[in-house]
Amino acid sequence: MIDMIFKGTGLLSLLILRRDRYRIPLWLIGIGFFTFVVPIAFTSLYNTQEQRDVMAQTMENPAMIAMVGTHDLSNYTLGVMTAHQMLLMTAVVVGLMSILLVTRHTREDEENGRVELIRSLPVGRLSNLNATLFVYTGVYIALALLIGFGLFALNIESMNLEGSLLFGAVLGATGLFFAGVTAFFAQACESSRGTIGFSIAILLIAYIVRGIGDVSNETLSWISPLGWISKAEVYGSNNWWPIVLMVGASLILFIIANYLNTRRDLESGLLPAKPGRKHASGLLQSPFGLGLRLQRTGIISWAVGMFLIGVSYGSVLGDLDSFFEGNDLMQQMLASAQGYTITEQFMSMIMMISAIISAIPAVMSMNKLYGEEKKGRIEHLLVRAVSRIKLMGSFLVISVLNGFVMLSFAAIGMWAASVSVLDEPLAFSTVYGMGLVYYPALLVIISIAILLIGFQPKFTGFIWLYVLYTFIVLYMGGLFQLSEVYGNLSPFGHIPKLPIEEMSWTPIIILTAIATVITVIGFIGYKRRDLKG
Repeated sequence: MIDMIFKGTGLLSLLILRRDRYRIPLWLIGIGFFTFVVPIAFTSLYNTQEQRDVMAQTMENPAMIAMVGTHDLSNYTLGVMTAHQMLLMTAVVVGLMSILLVTRHTREDEENGRVELIRSLPVGRLSNLNATLFVYTGVYIALALLIGFGLFALNIESMNLEGSLLFGAVLGATGLFFAGVTAFFAQACESSRGTIGFSIAILLIAYIVRGIGDVSNETLSWISPLGWISKAEVYGSNNWWPIVLMVGASLILFIIANYLNTRRDLESGLLPAKPGRKHASGLLQSPFGLGLRLQRTGIISWAVGMFLIGVSYGSVLGDLDSFFEGNDLMQQMLASAQGYTITEQFMSMIMMISAIISAIPAVMSMNKLYGEEKKGRIEHLLVRAVSRIKLMGSFLVISVLNGFVMLSFAAIGMWAASVSVLDEPLAFSTVYGMGLVYYPALLVIISIAILLIGFQPKFTGFIWLYVLYTFIVLYMGGLFQLSEVYGNLSPFGHIPKLPIEEMSWTPIIILTAIATVITVIGFIGYKRRDLKG
């Protein structure tokens, strides 16, 4: 009986490896590259213990704890510095990787009819799900070994073999955990949108709960799986029990996902579906209304997430000035922003990060157009009185509104939290302007996505590399002492950092014009090219 249930798992595993023969290596190479380059950069930037101790003092304030987690900073070696500042962020990326790839081979394949085709062959009911989990268990074991032995091979004194292997094991275990989370929601939801939306929501909530817990209540950190990462104390005490805990939770999620898969019908979800109307509303009968309906759940989930991100960082603003008060070394480090409080400088940095994150759901909205094209659904619209320009224009409107909403919610969340913790909070208009000023840069990112859809739709995924580059260069550029040239390659690098820099309308106007021109070119390409058949 068991053999029949799992029959064909091996062959399906080979099929998954064949389909992801490019995706898996690209993810592993990308994660490995950015993991290895950080300690190498730290070696040249912080080559004395005195410099590292100064950095340790910087990382002890609540804002930094909320961002990167806790660690024993009493012996801030290069290894501890790398683990403290990079492990959590890298784990979040690995979690996102797991969510996207596991959804692709579970709910998305089921939604597109591939699982039904596979089940018409002599394979078991649970074969597809377990083939996916088997393949990505192997991938995360490979990732753990790649990162572990790769870090040790750098031959940095404080980065021993045990700590390096633990670093890799944390990333591998995180990937396994979110593979289990995604597998669970693949059974609960009826669509890939819902699976990705709920899974990313869990990832964001885990990060936010950990941040709040690390700053104010350690018990909350234990609730979050990302909170367990800090407890590993990589390159310090090297605790392995968080890995056991995370792997155990992953196995439980795997078992639950298998059980739920046996309890539902193909292409259905366990969460009750809301019955639709007998007659479509007037809005739903337009391309804009249809596109908005398809993305409604994702937009709401991301908006809540952005608001919570703003609240989580705004809640720690009250402790910043007291930490830096009287610290001459910190005053010297921040000399470039004299006349402004630490709070204002920190808020400026967080709003830039929030703006980059806001580009993700905005681009997802735009890329949804090509996603529907790949599934063969666009033809049903274009055979009616709907032009390609109107269709793409509808998704463009949704995308730009999406970006505006995300920026607004992040700014509102930060302002709302800052009012309760600051004696002299910034005005709402000031905080909102700090976020909204990045809107033209976000429009440029959307326009690039349109250009790719119009001319080279198969390469729409490359926009994520550009967003990742923007985040790394602008967020970590100061840490690595990178030249401004690298930041200027991103539209976000040209935006004035309010309020510590004066408002300049020139880059705003230029970026808006660039976004308009690129968008028009993308529309022309979309109108002329053949649709995917």
